[in-house]
Amino acid sequence: MKPIIYQLMPRTFTNFNETRRKNGSKEENGCGTFVAITPKVLQQIKDLGATHVWYTGIIRHATAEYNNPTITKGKAGSPYAITDYYDVDPDLAVDQEKRMAEFEGLIRRTHKAGLQVVIDFIPNHVSREYKSLCKPKGFRDLGEDDHPEWAFSPLNNFYYIPGERFQPTFAIEGYEEYPAKVTGNDCFTPHPTENDWYETVKLNYGVHYMGGGEKQFDPIPDTWQKMIKILNFWARKGVDAFRVDMAEMVPIEFWRWVIPYLHSFFPEVQFIGECYNPDLYRSFLDAGFNYLYDKVGMYDYLRGVTSKNWPVSGLTQQWQRTDDIRDKMLYFMENHDEQRIASGFFCGRGMCAEPAMIVAATLGTNPVLIWAGQELGEKGMDLEGFSGMDGRTTIFDYWGVKSLQAWSNHGKWDGKGLDEEQKELRAFYQKLLTIARDNPAVAEGQMYDLEYAQGEGFDPHEEYAYIRKHGDEVLLFVLNFHDRELPTKVRIPREAFEYLKMNEMDKAVAEDLLTGNVLTSLSPKGRKQKCIAFNSTTPIEVTLPAWTGMILRITPKK
Repeated sequence: MKPIIYQLMPRTFTNFNETRRKNGSKEENGCGTFVAITPKVLQQIKDLGATHVWYTGIIRHATAEYNNPTITKGKAGSPYAITDYYDVDPDLAVDQEKRMAEFEGLIRRTHKAGLQVVIDFIPNHVSREYKSLCKPKGFRDLGEDDHPEWAFSPLNNFYYIPGERFQPTFAIEGYEEYPAKVTGNDCFTPHPTENDWYETVKLNYGVHYMGGGEKQFDPIPDTWQKMIKILNFWARKGVDAFRVDMAEMVPIEFWRWVIPYLHSFFPEVQFIGECYNPDLYRSFLDAGFNYLYDKVGMYDYLRGVTSKNWPVSGLTQQWQRTDDIRDKMLYFMENHDEQRIASGFFCGRGMCAEPAMIVAATLGTNPVLIWAGQELGEKGMDLEGFSGMDGRTTIFDYWGVKSLQAWSNHGKWDGKGLDEEQKELRAFYQKLLTIARDNPAVAEGQMYDLEYAQGEGFDPHEEYAYIRKHGDEVLLFVLNFHDRELPTKVRIPREAFEYLKMNEMDKAVAEDLLTGNVLTSLSPKGRKQKCIAFNSTTPIEVTLPAWTGMILRITPKK
């Protein structure tokens, strides 16, 4: 089955408080919980087309309440500054003493809904105030046996700057670190700036960065041993997949060791890598990753087509660059790091990305991701606090997301607060993602790019077309990225029929799976008929409204 991943952050997803005070506390602005993610909303997520839910911000991380606020990003803190790998965020619990049990209940509900559970694994860095209070009996903590007088040793879990005190370029109060540890974004100075990941420290996997990058992996570094225990801990709780934060900042030798090791106990657990260097893609897949982000290729280009008037025909080059591994590339138009489609920084309206989303969801058999609220046209244009008005939904602040609150209606999940455009957009996503998940031509079939074969009557700067086929199921995709309606003529070359083993037909039915409409043509006597020619000599003529697409199922006319 083609993976369709729905990313949500419990802190904001089930926060029904509408106060939204800038820099507000948890008491003022509220916070979502595990238990508020009910069977009803999980069923709706599945009905949207999802196969997986990526729960973001689960593992316990630094917050202003429990940690030093001057080295915490926002009052709610960054979910990527982990303070205890063996605990969950207490903010997400109704009863903090039972917070792990409440998360385990969410895992069970998710599985009962027929969905798989994804959580973040953050292997490159931890909070500056990391200390595990919940580690299993007998386990040693990160840094507990370090020699801080050594700048580097494979026996250490952290990198140190001996003789230097941690003194960032901005003011902090009530926090002492001596000797300074290296900051998480490979900042080998005791003076990180506000643009660095100053709230985190880099983990040591046996690479001596200060010594020319020498690798000391024999014997196995201590950090490796601690990380396999952490992965094993979460896999035992029923986690089906790990979204690996900044995977490429950890040596690939570790992944070659740890993934097979974990698979010897949990063979079905999957790894999704956040990796931005295309030169490393194939090595990381060879190391055992199931999927990798396609951010610098497909995401960047789809965004450019949608908001910067880049030529649509360039999409062909993007998929060709990873053609040999395309089924392993994760496509998306939004996630927590990227700006919302409907924000003023992207294109201002969720509907305008419909053709781009069709490409992301259906071009290949590879997985596709959506970020909660994307299907509702969430704008992300709030001034939340630490997160400014940047077109993103905050991951650092206590906040209620307007579109999600309109859908949830205080936990009823009846959508009564949605306006007509939000309902229309969500219906589009539901149709599209269900097709992507369930239609064999998309989930399993071959793809044939038609761009090269087009001629007069087809605008390669604004239009895109391709075919997907599996068995007798044939789908023709025609997309309009222009801000006005376009009549177009799509040519299907003889090579496409030969490559996909399709029969040419003088009369075929072409039904748009998104709308249910059937294309019509004129008979030799001038009468309208519900059929078209599907062959290499007659172009298929359609008219597409602005920023839309068609998914035409082609079947023989009976």
